[in-house]
Amino acid sequence: MHHRGPDGSVSSDERLFVSPPLAWPGRICVLALCSLLFLFSPSRAVADFSGLVVSVLDGDTLEVLHNNRPERIRLSGIDCPEKGQAYGTRAKQAASELVLGGEVTLQTYGHDKYGRTLADVLLLDGTHVNHMLVKDGWCWWSWKYAPWDTLLEGLEKEAREARTGLWAVPQPVPPWEGRKSGVKSGGKKAGKSG
Repeated sequence: MHHRGPDGSVSSDERLFVSPPLAWPGRICVLALCSLLFLFSPSRAVADFSGLVVSVLDGDTLEVLHNNRPERIRLSGIDCPEKGQAYGTRAKQAASELVLGGEVTLQTYGHDKYGRTLADVLLLDGTHVNHMLVKDGWCWWSWKYAPWDTLLEGLEKEAREARTGLWAVPQPVPPWEGRKSGVKSGGKKAGKSG
């Protein structure tokens, strides 16, 4: 039944049912998209475990007991000088002082091309070892492999400005360049004296 109002409008006693416009399919798409973003986010750990650090091979490579066996761990997002490069020994000492003989928690991200487990390493008190090594100036932020990690970028910038660690040298040679050319981080050719 329709009624005409004083202004000429028509009203109805019957209620109209209006279905929501594709409410469920839209929500499902949003949920699926969020799930995919979470799954493929570079900051999402693939698997986590804790273990005792039994060896420090260099500033960015450790061995941690996992299932009663040492597992080789490559610290994610950083690159320390190699053995034989300037500051390589000091970077290894800094890492050793932080973790050797202690229990750590690893947030892992798969494996690198050498089969090492890529991980963020955390001390039991929550200290982020990867961040500490960059903050203290013993390594570079590895922008090639962790371009999303703006925290590491900022920590490296602060260490550079403060001339901390290897940044005390005017133009330290990054380890990836040293590996290609045989140049130590201090700017001299590896294996050459003077």
